[in-house]
Amino acid sequence: MANFTQKAIIQAFREILEDTSFDKITVTSIIAKCGISSNTFYYHFRDIYDLLDTWMQEEKDQFINNSSQGEAWQDILKAILNYVKENQSIAENVLNSLSRDRLERYIFESTDEGIYKIVCQEAAGRRVPEERLRDIADFYRYALLGFFLKCIWNRMSFDIDESVDRLSVLFKGLIRQAIEDCPDEQ
Repeated sequence: MANFTQKAIIQAFREILEDTSFDKITVTSIIAKCGISSNTFYYHFRDIYDLLDTWMQEEKDQFINNSSQGEAWQDILKAILNYVKENQSIAENVLNSLSRDRLERYIFESTDEGIYKIVCQEAAGRRVPEERLRDIADFYRYALLGFFLKCIWNRMSFDIDESVDRLSVLFKGLIRQAIEDCPDEQ
């Protein structure tokens, strides 16, 4: 029953987020939509930010579960951007609120491992210092976050597949160059 209630709270939150900026959503509006008590809400979530974090984690987990193991990062990014395009009002209501820093941090943290793996794959066979690999990965995480934010600011009014394909070529070439410019570890 607890899992069902938590899912109902998350679904109500998502529905409200379609029409309301995150910073205008209250626990009261969520419990009214769900028909639950505030105690029930607080049993499942510490506060509205905990609910936001849980919702974003569930969305991320859904993409991971729906992605095949060997799927290229470009295909995953295309799927995410198409999802954002289909749910543009939700993305804008989170992004255009006081929680924007939370969303940016979430995106940044969510891409950490994936981008690091891409950099390590490009560096395979080279003895590149760990610190250098992390620096390169950090740089491209910032670039990816900027690309994502630009997509939202432009209201996804472009060809997603073409844009991601161009970004992919650019990333691959620049990552390779950054690794080649690094002297091998002694």
